[in-house]
Amino acid sequence: MGLFSKFKAGLAKTHSKLTHEIKRIVTRSPKLTAESLEEIEHALIAADLGMAMTQQIVAAVKHAYESQGTAGLDYLAIARAEIEKSLSSNKAELVSVPSGPCVVSIVGVNGTGKTTTSAKLAHLIQARGQTALLAACDTFRAAAIEQLKLWGARLKVEVIASAYGSDAASVAHDAVTAAQARKADYLFIDTAGRLHTKHNLMQELHKLHRVIGKQLPGAPHEVLLVLDGSTGMNALSQAREFNKAVPLTGLIVTKLDGTSKGGMVVAIQKELGLPIKFIGLGEQPDDLQPFDAKQFAQALFEE
Repeated sequence: MGLFSKFKAGLAKTHSKLTHEIKRIVTRSPKLTAESLEEIEHALIAADLGMAMTQQIVAAVKHAYESQGTAGLDYLAIARAEIEKSLSSNKAELVSVPSGPCVVSIVGVNGTGKTTTSAKLAHLIQARGQTALLAACDTFRAAAIEQLKLWGARLKVEVIASAYGSDAASVAHDAVTAAQARKADYLFIDTAGRLHTKHNLMQELHKLHRVIGKQLPGAPHEVLLVLDGSTGMNALSQAREFNKAVPLTGLIVTKLDGTSKGGMVVAIQKELGLPIKFIGLGEQPDDLQPFDAKQFAQALFEE
């Protein structure tokens, strides 16, 4: 399946809800009235596109209507163009470190899919012909270490791990040493799920990052927050709070294939200005894809 087909299939629920609503409004009222504008606004907000993006699209629709009337007015094309424009500055590529390894810390609350995402990122890197290592630094959740080891075995990626309950920072330290010794291109660190409100857990994350930075100046080179796309605007408040607690370099949005709230990707990027690096569009290892603004906008609005 090509990349665009994946985007389209993954965003099918969001797409069908959005386009169905907008078409219904436009068919019922070909003239753009205050009422139909308000309904379009509601449809965009319901898809979790956020207030700022919604207002931008509504303003563009009004402008197009005032300058050309209803003749050839394509609401979906306008929305698509505005979203693409808004996301055009997005830099989806992972940082690369000339002398390797590039250390990537994967953070987030419980249940967003951090462990699976770490493994899929390692798979993506290996598929590009580079080398990756995984570090099992979620030492709180016993199953997390086993889960990462299972993924490692399945994808043929080495996993650096210790016993359940051991110090996460020392596991990270060992993993950086191993990545340097093996001349790996990337090291992905699967950290424990934590609420941004839990001060002690945030302190532990700071310690982990500090230990890595002492051992390898500049590391972690990326701190990526994994968000569950099905939580809609809750993900935005998580992103806000995490970004205050630890400086994030980008976002990964998972579980977009099961939700009609796919617009939250746009809302978060617009408010925080953080790049969306990858989106998860399914269960398989290659269902994690680098974010592409044009294809995302097309998948949301194209017929």
